[in-house]
Amino acid sequence: MPVDAEKEITKLYRALHSAQDEIGKTFYRWRQVAVEFAGADANPQDVALRAAEVFGKDIGKSILPRMNWLKGEEGFMMILGKALAGLWNTDGGRATAEKGENPGEVFIKCSRDPWPSWAKQFGVPMEEVALCRERMYQAVLEDVSVFMNISLKIELQKAIPRGQGETILRLYKAE
Repeated sequence: MPVDAEKEITKLYRALHSAQDEIGKTFYRWRQVAVEFAGADANPQDVALRAAEVFGKDIGKSILPRMNWLKGEEGFMMILGKALAGLWNTDGGRATAEKGENPGEVFIKCSRDPWPSWAKQFGVPMEEVALCRERMYQAVLEDVSVFMNISLKIELQKAIPRGQGETILRLYKAE
């Protein structure tokens, strides 16, 4: 029986998008339950930021085996920048890593981010979405910095959830 390649690719593509959609919704379902368990005095944003830290620490440990200095500092920074952009792409976003003007600088740019849409479905403020992404990436860099013996920082410069059209994070080697 012949295989219809276009039909099979379409099925896989739909399955991928369904899985990506569940990733985001699961986070916000979890957030809702965690906020309810934390009690009336808890700040929902603090709960979400703590979750972003936990996610980031775990992700940081998983990308460590791919980090090396074989291509020098600029190569290392691009590998790391591409790994961080890849996290967004895995969730259904469209992100890239680009070299900065300085050797120890990379810009991670995201032109499509599904997280604000998911957050909106659950009534989560857009500022929280932006802060969680930044906090998660900061947590990723903690273990990478220690393991590679280099002080790495990341700062959010623009954010789709803030209505700025694209999200730009500056990854850099701190002096």
